[in-house]
Amino acid sequence: MSAKSNKPQALKRTLGPLMLWGLGVGYVISGMYFGWNLGLEKGGTLGLATATFFIIIMYLTFTFSYTELACAIPKAGGAFDYAMRGLGKNWGFLGGMAQNIEFIFAPPAIAFAIGAYLNNLFPAFGIMPVALVAYLIFTGLNIYGVKAAASFELIVTIIAVGELLIFAGAAAPQFEMENLTRNALPNGWSGAFAAIPFAIWFFLAIEGVANVAEETVNPQRNILIGFGSAILTLVILCILTFSTSVGIDGWESIVYDADGNASDSPLPLALSKAYGENHVLYKLVTSVGLFGLIASFHGIILAAGRSTYEFGKVGFAPKFLGEVNAKFQTPAKALIFNMMIGIIALFTGKTGEIITIACFGALCLYIISMVSVIALRRNEPNLERPFKVPLYPIAPIIALTIASVALVAMTIYNPMLALIYFGILAVTFAWFKITYKEVV
Repeated sequence: MSAKSNKPQALKRTLGPLMLWGLGVGYVISGMYFGWNLGLEKGGTLGLATATFFIIIMYLTFTFSYTELACAIPKAGGAFDYAMRGLGKNWGFLGGMAQNIEFIFAPPAIAFAIGAYLNNLFPAFGIMPVALVAYLIFTGLNIYGVKAAASFELIVTIIAVGELLIFAGAAAPQFEMENLTRNALPNGWSGAFAAIPFAIWFFLAIEGVANVAEETVNPQRNILIGFGSAILTLVILCILTFSTSVGIDGWESIVYDADGNASDSPLPLALSKAYGENHVLYKLVTSVGLFGLIASFHGIILAAGRSTYEFGKVGFAPKFLGEVNAKFQTPAKALIFNMMIGIIALFTGKTGEIITIACFGALCLYIISMVSVIALRRNEPNLERPFKVPLYPIAPIIALTIASVALVAMTIYNPMLALIYFGILAVTFAWFKITYKEVV
């Protein structure tokens, strides 16, 4: 047998805290560039701001609670591994499946936005061909190696963060407080509940940092540093982006384009009101903003590959998905499988609905993970916990409560999408109960 065939089937540890910060911010940062502004149509400035306020509290308490799990159980499966240990196989499957749905369904929406963004800059490029090429390129980069993938992610994330700071600086001189208060609650307080998915979109997938724990050097230390710095960076960027863009000309101007259609380009719309479409700042934000979309698209593909890989490794999905490529030491088959599902979703053309389904998966992941924190504290008090969430049990209970209320509200306002999401869970869970056998 060759030396190559004797290599252990394990992921390679190469990531440090800076790379983890880049991944954590990169997973999420596209949410600052598009999508969130559609929540203004539902709730206005005050409605979306209220939803975002509570979602920020949820993510802060969730992130530090989740960090306790990630440091104590540094596995690539993330929520799946934590629920498996804390709540058993059934809840482990449901938590992992919710995570898979979130991570697999978010990239198609972002791929479509990448295509639309390039089409806006260069009309000769078709939206769908660009989206498909993006899937092939970034899946290939992730197959090649996690260090190369994370290094690329760090570079595009730094550019995307810099671009948001440039936008905030350009918007600040045009900011007027009265623009935040004009028609601030057009649909009453019910609009705040309807805006919840778009508030979540500001931070969706931050938990993906935990899915590269098996590829992190000294994970018990570095995950805390990377996770914590990433969520604090994102909270600051969220507040800056929200307030400065609405403050230029009110919320309607960053929701509707010149033809009155809902737009996925709030930042260019805001600067066009302030400076016009021929100004250098408008062109800079429009062109460089593409990096924010690429950062999230590429980063979530990376996290999704690890989540699916772990599912296959333990036999909760076909075993071939749990194989590591011998040459690159990456979960190549899981990455390709996810790409195929993502492309199918992409061809539905329903990006808003895809985003909402991803949010359903995220909220279920958060709920199950917070219950896992509490269960593990009770059942395994002696488990080594290099980091313990402050204010336990208050922090995980706050995250659990807000996530539960948000899930109920999303179900009420999106009944058909809720039916699709819970239908996927039910069908896959039935398949799991029928086919699952212990992996030896």
